[in-house]
Amino acid sequence: MERIETAVSTYMTREQLDFFRQLLENELDELRQKAGIAIIELLGATADGAPDPLDRASLDSCHKDKLRIRSRESRLIKKIEASLEAIEDGTYGICLDCEEPISIERLKARPMTNYCIVCKNRREAYEKLTG
Repeated sequence: MERIETAVSTYMTREQLDFFRQLLENELDELRQKAGIAIIELLGATADGAPDPLDRASLDSCHKDKLRIRSRESRLIKKIEASLEAIEDGTYGICLDCEEPISIERLKARPMTNYCIVCKNRREAYEKLTG
């Protein structure tokens, strides 16, 4: 596993990279397992058997909420996969904006992050201003 020979190797040790790889892989496995169970649940439950329109509407609303959550989880899966690729290509832990190392503490809190806390705060402030 001598693939990581970039600036990250001076920033993170092999053990730290392995720690984050394992953390990300565990989260990915958990999300994929949840997604599989949710799809089975959604396919098994239909509003057709609901006795009245209110029950049907309630069930439809519940399905809509579950689908929204699954959509978020799907985006998170893509972020985790991108982080695993970044570990492999040696760019993991480097902020996409300022290109400085992201703190280990931040990566522990949010291992799939792409931005250091300063750049993330700046982005959120900008989003708040622009709506």
